[in-house]
Amino acid sequence: MINEFEEPIEKKHQRGIYLLPNLLTTAALFAGFYSIVAAMKGRFEIAAIVMFVAMIVDGLDGRVARLTNTQSSFGAQYDSLSDMVAFGISPALVLYSWSLYSLGKLGWFAAFLYAAATALRLARFNIQVSDKAYFKGLPCPSAAGVVASIVWMGDGYGLSGTTIAIPLAILTVLVASFMVSTIRYYSFKSFDFRGKVPFFTVVLAVVVIAAIALEPPEILFALFFIYLLSGPIHTLWQMHKMRKHRYKRDS
Repeated sequence: MINEFEEPIEKKHQRGIYLLPNLLTTAALFAGFYSIVAAMKGRFEIAAIVMFVAMIVDGLDGRVARLTNTQSSFGAQYDSLSDMVAFGISPALVLYSWSLYSLGKLGWFAAFLYAAATALRLARFNIQVSDKAYFKGLPCPSAAGVVASIVWMGDGYGLSGTTIAIPLAILTVLVASFMVSTIRYYSFKSFDFRGKVPFFTVVLAVVVIAAIALEPPEILFALFFIYLLSGPIHTLWQMHKMRKHRYKRDS
């Protein structure tokens, strides 16, 4: 006989959370937090590097959850909160501490716009219908990659962030606007890492890895900036094709 006050075994089991993917999410959250702490101490190069560590770990937690069949609503919400810290608050505060503070109210306003755009981008992503091939708006890890690589390069070359505060504020607002835009960015989710690829793809991957190892901040900035521009370029190309098709149809 089942006690009426005793919960079914299935409900008790559902109260737990999956350990491995959530540990990876916690690692990304910690990396974002540590990046802020490093920036507060003036160690901006370390702050930027740790942001890239957060990106790597953040890319792993979802894949691990899918491979081990441990996806959950809790994990999805926890991942969004972690992303907000690692790719929203952390880049905004690192930028402000390194450069934008010199602009006064304009500087903190630009940093706030970046953080707010990240929150809006994540909220929209959580409720919209998922498109496997494309993201709507610039993904926040890629936006953080642009920011982190600039800080890493500038600090590595001994450049004071205050000397480029105005163009950096403009770039910060531009990146924020791309995050909340409807511009489509390729997601790479359709790329099958377990499948076969042409030999040239492997050679290209080796070249990219070697280039990153030689000049990490410069190559990473180039890669993320190209990805930043890929969305508008793709959108303009699609608009051109539509106009061309409409012209042929009407003529």
